[in-house]
Amino acid sequence: MPDIFVNYRSSDEDTGAALIERELSRRFGSERVFRASKSIKVGRRFPQELLTAVRRSSVLIAVIGERWADARAADGSRALDDPEDWTRREIVEAFESGALVVPVLIGRARLNRHDLPPELAELADCQYRRLDTRNADGDLTRIGDDLADAVPRLAEAEREIARSAEAAGDVANRVGRVDGSVVQARDYTHRQSGGIGNVGGDVGTFINNASGPVNTGSGPQHNDLRSGGVQFNGDGGSFSGNYVERGTAQQWSDGRRPEREGRDR
Repeated sequence: MPDIFVNYRSSDEDTGAALIERELSRRFGSERVFRASKSIKVGRRFPQELLTAVRRSSVLIAVIGERWADARAADGSRALDDPEDWTRREIVEAFESGALVVPVLIGRARLNRHDLPPELAELADCQYRRLDTRNADGDLTRIGDDLADAVPRLAEAEREIARSAEAAGDVANRVGRVDGSVVQARDYTHRQSGGIGNVGGDVGTFINNASGPVNTGSGPQHNDLRSGGVQFNGDGGSFSGNYVERGTAQQWSDGRRPEREGRDR
């Protein structure tokens, strides 16, 4: 049984309605949010389905865009003035059943009493919320928070979803724009008992508990710890890389071959 009925005009803001429905379904459960194109099963009689869902819902979200009040019926007359217009009928039914009616204005839409037929005049008195694509995440969160505060059953449904996700080991979070890969912190464990270097982003060298010769840079590197010396093979010009001398890791990038301490100096 739905708790939230999403009312909208398909010629006005069906995209905004879908966005609102998906966010509320994520928070409270899909079965608690009714949107006609999602919730009415194939072959069902939509007049009965619509009216039954409105009467059983605690909240009706009236999604109102800039074309909402001026939308036209098939005969060219204004749709809101037609008693059989479904957008109008659903809102009237919600008022009659005592549901909480929340207008959600999309973008720059306005809701003026003089634009409404007498049967819908009460809609202009309802405290509205706004959904702007420039602040969609924040606006959707606020709408969900308001509904959870207004309808305790929704708040409990949200807590139950969170408990189920925790019991299943799911991780619920949000990630902004990412260029690359994302790894859940719980899925990655790193233990370091030794090593050199730091890895930042995709740049850097990290050596952990090496048990043999280490070779990084543009040319071969030979470590001769028995004689205390180091040999380098490269392009004969500038050098940049890492080397090990007498068991100590070194690094250089100044374009010069590093000087070595020892008997060959």
